Amino acid sequence: MKHLLIVYASQSGRTFMMAESARRGAMAFADEVEWRVLPALQAGLDDLLWCDAILMGTPENFGYMSGALKDFLDRTYYPAQGLVEGLPFAVFISAGNDGTGALAAIERIARGYPLQRVAEPIICKGELTADALRACEELGATLAAGLSCGLF
Repeated sequence: MKHLLIVYASQSGRTFMMAESARRGAMAFADEVEWRVLPALQAGLDDLLWCDAILMGTPENFGYMSGALKDFLDRTYYPAQGLVEGLPFAVFISAGNDGTGALAAIERIARGYPLQRVAEPIICKGELTADALRACEELGATLAAGLSCGLF
């Protein structure tokens, strides 16, 4: 059984809805992939070491990732050194602007672990749409499928 961690931060509920959509996509591979969906402030090193891939979600706050997701990355960075090299990851962002600042910050930190990006980020600009939720569902399914068939 492979493991997918979906870690997110949400204040308005939009990023939570994106995380739930990603989980629904991963459910198509429930026989091969187990998942955890956790708020960033509740996720920790044990969750990171448990997973075979991680999907991170954040709102864009002041052109940056949420403080909660940054906290998760700060708390796990040094203890995970040498233990998660090459761990597949992907990102979804609920953005009020363009989301590029949040994405750049996450990708910069991910290079330090180092993690391996395996899918294009989903950036939903403005109000959450049905298309954005479908894209998140596809992203969850993509990561679960990749784990299921051993692509990563």
